[in-house]
Amino acid sequence: MKKLALKIDVDTYRGTREGVPRLVEVLQRYQAQASFYFSLGPDHTGRAIKRVFRPGFMKKVSRTSVLEHYGFKTLMYGTLLPGPDIGKKCGDIMRSVRDAGFEVGIHCYDHIRWQDHVAGKDAIWTEREMQLAVDRFTTIFGEAPRSHAAAGWQTNRYALRQTQRLGFDYSSDTRGTHPFIPTWDAEIIACPQLPTTLPTLDELIGRAGITLDNVADHLLELTRTPSATGHVYTLHAELEGQKWMPIFEQLLQGWQQQGYELVSMQHYLQGLNPAELPRHEVSMGSIEGRSGTLAIQN
Repeated sequence: MKKLALKIDVDTYRGTREGVPRLVEVLQRYQAQASFYFSLGPDHTGRAIKRVFRPGFMKKVSRTSVLEHYGFKTLMYGTLLPGPDIGKKCGDIMRSVRDAGFEVGIHCYDHIRWQDHVAGKDAIWTEREMQLAVDRFTTIFGEAPRSHAAAGWQTNRYALRQTQRLGFDYSSDTRGTHPFIPTWDAEIIACPQLPTTLPTLDELIGRAGITLDNVADHLLELTRTPSATGHVYTLHAELEGQKWMPIFEQLLQGWQQQGYELVSMQHYLQGLNPAELPRHEVSMGSIEGRSGTLAIQN
């Protein structure tokens, strides 16, 4: 059966508290599996205001109604309001996801700090941030994490090395077309990368005539012809878990009608032979519809 893995990034306190339970409910209703990647430390979403100077950032904000999706309070966290500690306040919600049978993994400790800074940081900074996330995950779940999905698809060579040293089964830090073994400047990292292969809703809506009404049809057209290695679709608890849930339901229905088995990332990995995965260099590049640069599969 064709496989399509659902990767759910949870970026904020509001997304954890409101979006995650709604996603669990809809996934159970469609008998679909998925993997949830949690931000485990403070919510400092308000500090993203510094991105206003990045090329394309304001255009994306205007297309996707950031205030509508995230709420005024969330956009003040870390600036005018103290950022709530997501892991401390929402541990019960996170454990309920695992107890409902869904895979859970690390997204990051501090989402804004990782996404905005990791690309230029050294080994000490990177290892400290990842260890903070590992320690908090272990405290919440009572066991070590097995997977990592980098916030904003941002990474560096030291973060990739840590995915190997920490013994993760896989990581999903990149955008690409198929699973691979990553290299960085020809250094092999022995931890499979399962890249996001499909565009996200916020990258599509408002471009090239794509609207809320037809974005699901556009994505379903991309998956109509199956890929030999399946697909990975990234959604967000703040978007598909709230205002865009009707679109997500259209996608779930459409993918099941196309014959896809909707699986977790761990299940997706089990259908692969790591010894046979090709090696690909990871570099920073751009994706249409997303501001700035991110890690891509070359």
